[in-house]
Amino acid sequence: MNTSKLKGFLYGLATSITFGLIPLFTLPLMQRGLTSDSILFYRFITATLALGAMMLLKGESFRITWRDVPLLITMALFYTASSMFLLYGYEVMGAGVATTLHFTYPIFTTLLMLVLFREQASWVTWLAIALAVGGVARLSLQGTELTIDAWGVFIVLLSAVGYASYIVSVNKSRLKNMHSRKLAFYVFLFTALTFTIKNSIQHSLQPLPDWESIGLVALLAVMPTVISNITLLLAVRHIGGTLTSILGAMEPVTAVVIGACVFGESFTTTEATGIALILIAVVLIILTNRIKEGVETVMKRIRPRHV
Repeated sequence: MNTSKLKGFLYGLATSITFGLIPLFTLPLMQRGLTSDSILFYRFITATLALGAMMLLKGESFRITWRDVPLLITMALFYTASSMFLLYGYEVMGAGVATTLHFTYPIFTTLLMLVLFREQASWVTWLAIALAVGGVARLSLQGTELTIDAWGVFIVLLSAVGYASYIVSVNKSRLKNMHSRKLAFYVFLFTALTFTIKNSIQHSLQPLPDWESIGLVALLAVMPTVISNITLLLAVRHIGGTLTSILGAMEPVTAVVIGACVFGESFTTTEATGIALILIAVVLIILTNRIKEGVETVMKRIRPRHV
C-alpha cells in the first residue's frame, strides 16, 4: 500500500471516529430543551470562528474566486441537509436507529458515483457495504426500537443522501484540491448563514442556558465538526468518496465504546458481533486490491485449460 492510500485510510478512520461523537455532545443539549436549529446554529457559527482563527494564526489566505461561490454554497446546502435531518431524526426516533439509517450513506455514495460518473464499485466494495450496514444494525437496532414510523425513516434517509452528496461533490468538483481548511471554512460559513436565516425567519433561536452548554457547543464545533470535516476532505482526496464513506462504519463503534467506557452501559454479545462485522468491512476496504488480485490468481489456477 502506498503512502497516499495509507494516509487516506487513517484520515477516513479519524473522520468516522470524531463524527461518531455527535450524540455525546448533542443529546445533552437537547435534554436542556434546545431545539435542533438552535444547536446547529451554535455548532456552525462556533466552528466557523474557530477555523477562521486557526487560519489567521497560520497566516493562510481566505481568497476565493466568484466562480467558487456557487459550488461552495451547493456543498454547504448538502452539509446543512445532512446535519439538520440527522438531528431531526434524533427527535423522532432513538439515536441508535437514526445512526443506523444515516449510515446508509455509503450505499448512496456508491450509487451516485455509478449513476453520475459511471464509476463502478468492485464486489469487495459491495460486500464491505453489506457487512458494515449489517454491523451497524446489530449495534443499533435492538428491542422495540425496530417499530419506527415511515416519516422518521424518510427524514434520516434525507440526512444520508445529503452526506453522500456532500462527499461526492467534494470528490468530483474542481474544489477538491482547494486547501482543506479553506474549503471547510467556507462550507461552515455558508451553513452557519443558512441556520442564521432559518432561525431569524422562525424567531426560534434560543440562548444557551448555562456554561456547561457553552462547553458542549465548543466541543461539538471542534471535534465532530472542524476536525472530522478536515480529515474527511483529506481522506476523499487520497482514497476517493466511496472508500471514505464506508470507513464511516466506525462512527457507531465510537458511540458504543463511549457508552461502555464513559456512561457504564452494558456491552453485549450482539454489540460485539456488530463491531466484528464492521471491523471486517474496514479490513476488506483497506485490503481491496490485494483481495481482488488474490481471487483473480486463484481463479486463473483453477480455470480449466482448453487444449
